Order: sequence, then structure tokens, then C-alpha cells
Amino acid sequence: MPDEGSLLQTAVIFLLAAVITVPLAKRLQLGAVIGYLLAGVVIGPQTLGLIRDTQSVAHISELGVVLLLFIIGLELSPRRLWLMRKSVFGAGLAQVLLCGAAIGAIAFFGFVQSLSAAVVVGLGLALSSTALGLQSLAERKQLNAPHGRLAFAILLFQDIAAIPLIALVPLLAANGPDTGQGDSLQHALKVFASIAIVIVGGRYLLRPVFRTVARTGLPEVSTATALLVVIGTAWLMEQAGVSMALGAFLAGMLLADSEYRHELESQIEPFKGLLLGLFFISVGMGANLSILFETPGLLLGLTLLLVAVKLPLLVVVGRTVGGLGAASAIRLGVVLAAGGEFAFVVFKLGKDQGLFDAHTYDLLLMTITLSMALTPLLMLACTRLLKRPPVPHEVPEQYKTIQTDAPRVVIVGMGRMGQIVSRILRAQKIPFIALDTSVDAIEMTRTFEQAPVFYGDPLRAEVLHAAKVGEAEYVVITTDDPEITTRTAEHIKRLYPQMKVLARARNRQHVHKLTDVGAEPIRETFYSSLEMTRRALVGLGLTREQAADRIQRFSEHDEQLLETQGRVRDDRAKVMQNAKEARVELARLFESDSN
Repeated sequence: MPDEGSLLQTAVIFLLAAVITVPLAKRLQLGAVIGYLLAGVVIGPQTLGLIRDTQSVAHISELGVVLLLFIIGLELSPRRLWLMRKSVFGAGLAQVLLCGAAIGAIAFFGFVQSLSAAVVVGLGLALSSTALGLQSLAERKQLNAPHGRLAFAILLFQDIAAIPLIALVPLLAANGPDTGQGDSLQHALKVFASIAIVIVGGRYLLRPVFRTVARTGLPEVSTATALLVVIGTAWLMEQAGVSMALGAFLAGMLLADSEYRHELESQIEPFKGLLLGLFFISVGMGANLSILFETPGLLLGLTLLLVAVKLPLLVVVGRTVGGLGAASAIRLGVVLAAGGEFAFVVFKLGKDQGLFDAHTYDLLLMTITLSMALTPLLMLACTRLLKRPPVPHEVPEQYKTIQTDAPRVVIVGMGRMGQIVSRILRAQKIPFIALDTSVDAIEMTRTFEQAPVFYGDPLRAEVLHAAKVGEAEYVVITTDDPEITTRTAEHIKRLYPQMKVLARARNRQHVHKLTDVGAEPIRETFYSSLEMTRRALVGLGLTREQAADRIQRFSEHDEQLLETQGRVRDDRAKVMQNAKEARVELARLFESDSN
């Protein structure tokens, strides 16, 4: 890029912009995609003007989308798709068709677009942001929630649907008045021929090639081979007049069940992340900010219209096809209501093919960007409005109806720790009852352990009363969320002050919090760490008696230190001083013992 000076200078500008804006966007809970877009806007020709040749950047950045689709293809093995078929091809197909039809109809009748352009606009805006959606769910620990699992399935179908949509755009553009039927047929034959070459070559050539390369033992050659496969198939598809992304996706699917899949993914992932970030930066650089200042009302109206169309349709799909409750369906709609990164690719291709003009493209681009920026704000509002955790599925009545004799122990949480506690209690014929808020955990425990576990929130007094907690001797809290564990222990001790409560503690700070509310904390990794250390000491030459003695001494010393730090835990300087003194004391203790 001669206009910007050296290539090194250009690279520095891109990396500096990303390093500054992406962490800032994530700190504001806007997501990395918004950060990359902002970086592009800042360094683009319409703001600081540090980079002016946006076309050259766009050509390089398209490789990011190519590598992304290769990774998606690697993850879509036929076996995985079959297991998720109902959610992926049921809810996913319904969402794309409903949203695509509604938005396409608005574009056709309301904004007087051609039929081909309306189809592309409708299906393009029906897609949501995989990067933004999955990242938002992961940050809020909702990937395993009912709406999180369904969102993943819908996004998976959208990723699949994006491939034929990208291939469909040139075919729709080819149906113009000046294009003959023979040319369209010839183009279609060329496309199918290139796809056949990729499939046949992938089945009979790729695995032997990777097997040969793997035997060399040279990682750089393996990386080069992986890049050659991805870029080579993408180039072949481009020569046939189809998007490069389709070739990369097919190559990924052909290797999804390969023994080299994980190796390929680890080699491609760093390149994919960098180039995909570059793609979003190039999109931000190409954003027409003058439209935002000239017609802010129009852009805001289009953004709200997009969300207003997609969100209720997603709620309907979540309720009817996905089987979600009302709150979970609303959460699903909020996560997926915005536009997505694939729409950038689809609309850029549509503009290049002449389906709509540059002004329409700029409006679509800014609408998607604003909708993505709006998503984190919608999720925050949704979290505040729906404070209660969603019911995972429709809970069967036999799970909710707690029928039990007076238990001696009540277990809260039937994860790994809770299951071990219940198995030992049952072996000792000690009557107990267990509570959990995960239908999946209840079903699994009842199926394999035949344990008396019921659905119930221990923060509700009526649930504790139905479980006859007041007649028990112990409550054992094994939930893995420290905040929920502390609140549960405090709630139980407030209702039943004489109850003995054993609670799982995440770390030393959590120990102090549980002690404050009257529970007896059990440190979740403390005893397993002691056992690992004991075995290591024996393996290093100590006798079993010596190793056991060292472990006992350390355990007593650490419990005393924990109690001391608990009294001064609000004074960081004193805590650090106590820890330093304790290290010296422990070393002296072991040294005197060995003499």
C-alpha cells in the first residue's frame, strides 16, 4: 500500500488500533466485534485517515471469513449434526425462513427493492452474529442454559445457511434482463463441477497428503499444507465464479471426521482470529459515517425495525419449536435479534454483483453495526427485567412434588460433589433428600443413581419446608457458584439457626464469607491437593509415615493461617504480612522436623 508508506507502518496502525479499541469495547461489555468495527472507523478515511486504500485491505481481510468457514466446516461432522438435528434443522430453519420472509417482504413492498435484492436483504438480515452471540452467552455463563443451547443450534444452522446464500447471490444477480438463460446454465454447471472436484479431491487426496506431511514431523510444513488446502479450494471456487468461502467450508466438512481435524484447527485458529479481526476492521473503515450524521433518524428507525421484526419471531420460534419458557424465549430473542457478520459478506457480494446500489449498501451496513452495538444494552436490560433464573425446561410434576420422610441430611446441588455424598449416604442407609434446579441433572441422577432428588430452589422458604429441612441434622451445599452457595447458606441459617450447614468453598475468601454466615466451609480442592502432594512425597523418597506427618503438619498450619487471615482480611497489607510470616514459619517447622 504505497499511499500509507511501508507495509510495516500499516501493520503497526492496524495492531495499535485493535489493541486499544477491542479491550475497551470488551470492558464496556460491547464485545470484540464492536471493538474491531470501532477500530476500523477510527483509522478509516472518514475519521483520522490513517488508512485510505480500503479496497486493498478488504481483499486481504476476506481470508478471515474464508478461514472462519473452514473452522465451521471442521466442527460440522455428520454425526454431530445428526445428534442436534431437531434443534438445528427445526428451530434454525424456522427462524431463518420466518425472519427472512418477513424482512424480505418489508424490503420488497416497503422499500421498493427488486425481488432478487429483497431475497438477499431478507435472508442476510435474518442471520445473527455468531461471534457476538456466543461471546455474550459465554461471558454471562449462559451457554448451557436452555436459551443458550437453542441459540447455539440456531447459530449453527445460520452458519450452514450462509454458505448456499453466499453461492446464491451471483445466481440471483445473473437473472437480470441482459443475461441469457444459456449463460446462467453454463455458470451453474461450472459451479457444480467445481464442487464435485472439491468433494472428490477431498475424499481421495486430502487424507493421504496430510498423512505424508505428518510423517515428516515438521510443524511448519503441516501448517503450510493446511493453509494450502483452505486457500487452494477457496481459489478454485473463486475461479468458478462462486464465493471463496464455499470452497473453504466444503474442505472443512470433508475433514470433519479426519484424524487430523484437531491439528488442523489448532494451526488455522491463530490465522483465522487475526484475519477475521482484520475483516471487521475493513468493514468499519468502509462504513459511510456521513449517512449517520445526515439521516440519524432513518438509521435509528431501520435498526429498531430490524430488532422489532426479529425479536418477536425468535420468541415465537423459541416457544413453539424450541420448547422454551417465556423468559428463556425472550432471552433467546435478545441474543439473536441483531444482524450478523455474515451479512457483511453477503451484502458486499450483492453490491459487487449489482443487486443494490452503494447508498443501500451503506444503509444496510450501518444498520447491522448499530444493531450489534445495541445487543449488549438489550441484554443488560433483559437481565434486569428478568431477574429470576429461567426454568430450564417444563419441569415434570413428579420432580416438583417433594414427597419424603424426615431426612437426616439435605443435599443442595447434585453435581459431582453432591452425587458422591449421596452415594455414600445411601450405602450407609442414612435417609437424605437432594434439591437441584437443573432438570438434566435430576433426570441423570434419578436414572443412574435412583436417588431421591427433586426440583426446587433452596432460596425459597416453601421449598425448604416441603423438603423438611427443619427435621434434618445436616444441610450439605455442593453448588459450584460461590455467590449462590453463600446466599443459600445464609438463607438456611436464618430460617433454621440451629441447623448444621456444610458448604462447598471455592477459595480462601469464600471460606471467610461462609464462616460469617454461620456455615462450616469445606474447601473444594484442598483435600485432593493434599493427597496429590502426599503421593508425590512418597514417590520422591519419603516413607508413608513421613509423608503423612508432613501433610498433617501443613494442614494444621494452614488452618491456623486461614483463621488468622480471616480476622484481618479487610487489611491487604496485614494479610500479605501474615502470608509471608507463615511461609517462613512453615519452612522452619519442616526444617526442625527433619533434623
